Amino acid sequence: MPEPLYTILGAGLSGISTSYHLSHENCIVFEAKPHTGGHIHSQKINGFTWDEGPHVSFTKHQYVKDLFAESVENDFLEFPVHPTNYYKGAWIPHPAQSNLWAVPEPLRTECLNDFLATRKNDEDAVEAADYEEWLLAAFGSTFTKNFPETYTKKYWTVPSKELTTDWVGGRIFYPDIDVVKNGYEGPQEESTHYISSIRYPANGGYHQYASGMEKGMKVECNKEVAKIDLERKEIHFTDGSTHVYQTLISTLPLPKFIGYCKAPEEVQEAAATLSCSELLILNFEVAHPPTRTEQWIYVYDEDFYSTRINFTDLLSPNNAPTGKCGIQVEVYFSKYKPLDKSIEYIKVKVSGELVKMGLIKDSEAIAAVHTQWIPFANVIFDHPFQASINTILDWLTIYGLKRESDDSFPMTDWEKKFTANDTVGDLVLAGRFGQWKYYWTDDCVLRGKYISEAINSKKQ
Repeated sequence: MPEPLYTILGAGLSGISTSYHLSHENCIVFEAKPHTGGHIHSQKINGFTWDEGPHVSFTKHQYVKDLFAESVENDFLEFPVHPTNYYKGAWIPHPAQSNLWAVPEPLRTECLNDFLATRKNDEDAVEAADYEEWLLAAFGSTFTKNFPETYTKKYWTVPSKELTTDWVGGRIFYPDIDVVKNGYEGPQEESTHYISSIRYPANGGYHQYASGMEKGMKVECNKEVAKIDLERKEIHFTDGSTHVYQTLISTLPLPKFIGYCKAPEEVQEAAATLSCSELLILNFEVAHPPTRTEQWIYVYDEDFYSTRINFTDLLSPNNAPTGKCGIQVEVYFSKYKPLDKSIEYIKVKVSGELVKMGLIKDSEAIAAVHTQWIPFANVIFDHPFQASINTILDWLTIYGLKRESDDSFPMTDWEKKFTANDTVGDLVLAGRFGQWKYYWTDDCVLRGKYISEAINSKKQ
């Protein structure tokens, strides 16, 4: 049997998509874990289905919509969403900046007055040196301090001034003055959140969206990389085996990938400066139905560990046994905000927070709590990012990587990307952590499609 043309490291969604689009018969995929799926892996425990954090599909790309629908044979649910925010006992529709009516007084009026004093007109763009400047120009200091600044330190694990702004895009709602004024008076007629409706598999969790693409994939699990020789094109695994590749597509976290290679000191230092949050997931089996109707919740209280919460059975009723609910809580850490308490301590604290918020009626309703530690969660786009990523990518060009027009940007404009005429070489990076991007699941799918088209166009 001939050796596969393409070797893929990592069987997460980017790796699955790449193998699918290049044709499985041409690829071999190596995965360190005992299962495929990466961050979209779903598991079933005691009748509950748990994803690795809240995954929902709200893609605007029809190609991805159709591919996901085909993967689950159209067995998916589609419905509008109305996320909410918890702030010191108050429930505020999301996003809070356009729903000030629900903010307790006197903070409600203070936020409006400060906003109006800051925003003299409806400018489309904000020139800012960092995310803190962006927030202050967008919302004023009072709202910024109490809401996005607090949440930034919980979710991104750093103050907003430590972040750049090139990742923001449309992910943070920049409201018109009239929208804020109207939202101060009462509920908005329409949601201003960038997600209006979502799709989610009816059965089996989010991983099912990849099930169709996985069919026929040649994957070897429990294959952990020990060393990569880029000159000899060899991958050495911890089980003692070696694989020689022709074209290597890596979805491994970029700092780990560089660590496996014999990189010069300056490249190793650049990889070490790349920042990423770590995630502690707490999955609560609760012996009563959901107490709220919103699928997920953002928590702004600075003294709460809970950062984002989702009711898994509000995504699909099949995610929990009848009469029960699954509550998933995210708590974030990083090198900037290290874990300094035991997981058991955090579990007790979060349990109390859920009771205090009324999401769990009392502690007796908690049937079980499962925890999971995710070492790579969200790429942190701090100020050293650009220089570090360019240093790494420039070095990898020695070994077959072709620089792409957007490879140092946090996000990808796929409409431009597919017409940019970028090419790929014998070494290709893919995925959120492989490329060190702010990617969602549709981005990971489209990256695999793009790699296939770029390789096939090179052959012509």
